[in-house]
Amino acid sequence: MTRTVRATGTGYSTIEGIGGYRPREVVTNATVCERIDSTEEWIETRSGIRERRFAAPDETLSMMATAAADKALARAGVPAADIDLVLLASMSHLTQTPPLAVVVAHELGATGAAGIDLSAACAGFVHALAMGSDAVRGGSARHVLVIGAERMTDIVEPTDRSVAFLFADGAGAAVIGPSPTPRIGPVVRGAHGAYQDALRMDGPWAAADNGSRPWMRMDGRRVFRWAMDEVTPAAARALTSAGITPAELDAFVPHQANLRMIALMTERLGLPPTTAVAQDVITAGNTSAASIPLALEALLAGGPAVGGGTALLAGFGAGLNYAALTVVLP
Repeated sequence: MTRTVRATGTGYSTIEGIGGYRPREVVTNATVCERIDSTEEWIETRSGIRERRFAAPDETLSMMATAAADKALARAGVPAADIDLVLLASMSHLTQTPPLAVVVAHELGATGAAGIDLSAACAGFVHALAMGSDAVRGGSARHVLVIGAERMTDIVEPTDRSVAFLFADGAGAAVIGPSPTPRIGPVVRGAHGAYQDALRMDGPWAAADNGSRPWMRMDGRRVFRWAMDEVTPAAARALTSAGITPAELDAFVPHQANLRMIALMTERLGLPPTTAVAQDVITAGNTSAASIPLALEALLAGGPAVGGGTALLAGFGAGLNYAALTVVLP
C-alpha cells in the first residue's frame, strides 16, 4: 500500500529586502601596515582593498546582525513577528551555543521564529539563501530572514602578513518571501575537501587553555586557483540553470575576496560591460559570510544595478565549498 502525506508550498520565492551594517571604525592600509611588514601600495595592488571596517567591542556579532536584519525587514515591509525562520551564517561566532540566530530573532522580536546557525565560511550566505528559498517554496515558512555576520578580527591574527590586510567585520541580511513568479533560481553547490587545509583554523579552541589560541590561516594561491578552476564554472552553471545568458545578466555579486579574483571571474564568465560587478571589497575588505549581502546593499543604494534586474551570486570559501545562484533584485 502506497501512503501519502499532505504537502504545502507556494511554488516560488523572492528576496523582499536587503539590509547591512558596517562598523564605525574605518581602517586604512596605512593603519594595517603599522602591524605587518607591508606597504599601502602592495596591499592595494594585491587585493584592491583601500580600507575596511573593524568592529568596536560594543559592535558584537549579535548587535551587527540585528541591525542589518532590522534594515532588511524595514525595506521588505515585513514585521519581525511575521518571520518564521532565521538562518544565520558565520564563521566567527565564538560562542557555540545558544545559536546566534535564536539570539538575533529574540532581539528583533521574532518570537515565533526558529533559529539555525550555518558554518560554511564565505559561502555561508548563499547556502543559507538557497535553504531559505526552499523553505518558502516548500511551505514550511512564509518569511525567512537570512543573515551573514562576521567579526573576522576575532579569528585573524593581526600580525599575520598573509591575511591580516584582507579580512574585516560587518553584517548583511535578506528577507525571503513567497512570489507568484520565479525570482530565486536553482542553487549550484559543492565542495573540494581535498583542499580543506588551504583555509583553516590552526588548532582547536581547547588550545587556548594553554595560552595558545587558534588563528585562521590561508594559502591564498591555492584558494585563488581553486576559485578559478571550480567556482567560476559553477557560477556559469547557475546562470544556465536559471535560463539566463551572460549578456542578459544585470549584476554579478561574487564573494568579495579580492579585486583581482573578481575581475578574472568576470572575464572568464564572459560578462559584458553592461553588467554591474560588485566591488565592495575596495572599501569593506573581505567580510566572509557578510560580503555578498553588503555588496548587494551597496549596489542597490548607489550603483548601476536597479531593482527588478537579475544578479548572479557566488559564494566560496573554507571547506573548500561554494554555492551560486541567480536572483531577481528587490
